[in-house]
Amino acid sequence: MLISKELAAAINEQVGHEFQASHQYANIAAYFDSLALKKLAKMFYKQSEEEREHGMKFIHYVSEAGGDVAIPEVPAPKAVFASVEEAIQLSLDWELEVTRRINALMALAIEQKDYLGQDFLRWFVSEQLEEVSTMENLLKVVKAAGERNVIMLEAYLSHE
Repeated sequence: MLISKELAAAINEQVGHEFQASHQYANIAAYFDSLALKKLAKMFYKQSEEEREHGMKFIHYVSEAGGDVAIPEVPAPKAVFASVEEAIQLSLDWELEVTRRINALMALAIEQKDYLGQDFLRWFVSEQLEEVSTMENLLKVVKAAGERNVIMLEAYLSHE
């Protein structure tokens, strides 16, 4: 076995968080669809798919490293939002939490001198810069435009 039981368990927990994020982003996308914000909906449907892919990467790694895969139960995502800003703030908060969790996984791999684990996790560490930055910028634009001018966000996304 190339992975400790402790790191495998922590990664399994992260799989649950990735799948939870996938479900949350799908709900957010559907919310944007209901507001006819098609660019935002498309972006969050894509985010949902990416989070599922991240979960699958973790599953494959644990399996290939000889660990036991145990996917945890995934809580239901938030389905009702008071505003576009609330939905995007939730996404930013989630990405900041994921960053904290990925860093904790990396710290555990370093502590255990698990060089394969560190190499695997490095991609996720780097990926979080893009994830957090994207959500921070989106939130800045929403706050600058205001809820009444949220259609400006669609124009912003058209230029991405």
